[in-house]
Amino acid sequence: MVYSSLLFIYGFLPVSILLFYLTPKKLRELTLLILSLVFCGMISLYFLIFILAYTAVNYGFSHIICRLRKNEKIAAVPLASGIIIDIAALIIFRTEYFSQLQEFLRAPKGFFPVGISFFSLAAVGTLIDVYKGRLAAEKNIIRFSLYFMFFPRLIMGPLLRYGVFRRILDNRRETAENIGIGMTLFVKGLAKKVIVADDLYMLYTAVRSQNVTELSAVTAWLGIIGFVLCLYFNLSGFADMGTGIAYCFGYRMPQSFNYPLVSTKIKYFAARRQSQVIQWIRRYVTKPLYGVCSHRWIKELIFIFGWILFGIWYTFSVNGALWGLLIGTAVVIESRIAKRKGMDITGMIYTAFLIIICSVFLAGSSPSYSGRYLLAMICGNGVIADSQAFYLLKSYIVLILAAIYAASDLFRNLMIRTGKKKVKNVITAASTLVVLAALIFCTALMSYNGSSEMLIMKL
Repeated sequence: MVYSSLLFIYGFLPVSILLFYLTPKKLRELTLLILSLVFCGMISLYFLIFILAYTAVNYGFSHIICRLRKNEKIAAVPLASGIIIDIAALIIFRTEYFSQLQEFLRAPKGFFPVGISFFSLAAVGTLIDVYKGRLAAEKNIIRFSLYFMFFPRLIMGPLLRYGVFRRILDNRRETAENIGIGMTLFVKGLAKKVIVADDLYMLYTAVRSQNVTELSAVTAWLGIIGFVLCLYFNLSGFADMGTGIAYCFGYRMPQSFNYPLVSTKIKYFAARRQSQVIQWIRRYVTKPLYGVCSHRWIKELIFIFGWILFGIWYTFSVNGALWGLLIGTAVVIESRIAKRKGMDITGMIYTAFLIIICSVFLAGSSPSYSGRYLLAMICGNGVIADSQAFYLLKSYIVLILAAIYAASDLFRNLMIRTGKKKVKNVITAASTLVVLAALIFCTALMSYNGSSEMLIMKL
C-alpha cells in the first residue's frame, strides 16, 4: 500500500485522522506509532518484522554508544558496528545480492523494505550524532520508533536528523487550518503522481521499448524529457503527499523539492533537489573531509565525491555514479567560470540542457546504452524525426508543456506579487474547487487503471 492507492486515500487515511483526534493528546504519539505499524504491516508482514528489528538494533546501539561515549576509542566499536549493519542492509536490499538472501529467508517475491534508503541514512546520522555528543540517546522508545516508522515520511522522506524530528514532534499544532493545508498538499502531490508522472512514464517507456540504434533525434529528446519530468513529478508528488499527511496530524515537515528544474544555475538545481539528502552528505561526509585539507582543488574533488555518493545512493549502479560525477563536476566548473549574478532565461536554458544530458545516464541501464542514447539525440542514427516522433509529439506535447509550467514557480510568484486582496480571495476560493476536482479526477483515473502504485525507483 502506498499513498496513491484508493485503499489508503479512502480507507486508511481518514480512519487514521479520525482515530488520532479521538485519542487524548497525551496518547496521540502512541496512536501514530500504532497506525504506522499497521501501515507497515499492510505493505508486508515481512517489512513490519524488518522495521521493528531495525529500530530495536539502532535503539540498542545508540544507548551503548551513549554510555561508552566518555572513552571515544571504546565507543567507536559499537558505532562502527551499527554503521556497518545499517549500510550492509542498505546495500543488500538495493543490489542484486538480495535475491539470494530472499530465497534463504523465504520472503515473498518482490519484497522490498520501502524507504530503506532514507531510514538507513537517518540511522547512521543518529549514531554519529550520539557518538559526537551532539545528541543524547533517546529514552522514549515511542518517539525513537516513530523516527523510523512514521508513515507520512516513510516512503519519500524527508531525511531529517533526529534532533530536528524531535523538535517537529514538540511543536505539534493540531488545527482545522492545518488539516486543510495538509489535504491540499496531499491532493497536489497525488495529482503530480497520477495525472502527470504516470502519463509521462508511458511516454518514456514507449521510447525505451525501441531499439536505441534506431531512435530518431526528436524521439530520443522526447523520451529523456519525459523521463526527467516523470522522475521529478513522481518523487516530488510522493514527498508532497507525505508532507500533507503530516500536516493533517499537526506536524510541519520541510519540503524536499524547491522547483529544481527551473534553476538559473546548476548549483541551484543541486541544492534544491532532495535538499535534506544533500545536507546529510555535506554534514556527515564532505564537511569532515574538508577539515583535513586546505587546498581548493582537493575540496572540489571531495565535493564531486559527495555527488558520486548521492548518485550511487539514488540507483546503486555505475550509471548513478556517472550522473553524480557529471552534476558535481558541472557545479565545480560553474563556480569557477560563471558570474555571481543569476543568468535568468539563459541560465535556465543552459541548466535545463545540462540536467537533460546528465539524466541520460540516470535513465540508462548501462554506460554503453547511455552513450548510444546520447548519440541518437545528436542525430547519430541518421534520422532527425520519423512517424513515431510525430505521433509522440502530437500525443504528449500539451502534457509536456503543462508539466514544465507546473514544475516552475510562476504561479507561486504570481500569488506573492498579487497585491489586491480581492484577487487573492478569488484565487483561494477557486483553489478549493480545483483541489476537489483534482481529487475526483485522480480517483477516476485510479479506478480505471486499478491503482497508481508505479515507483520509478526503490528508495
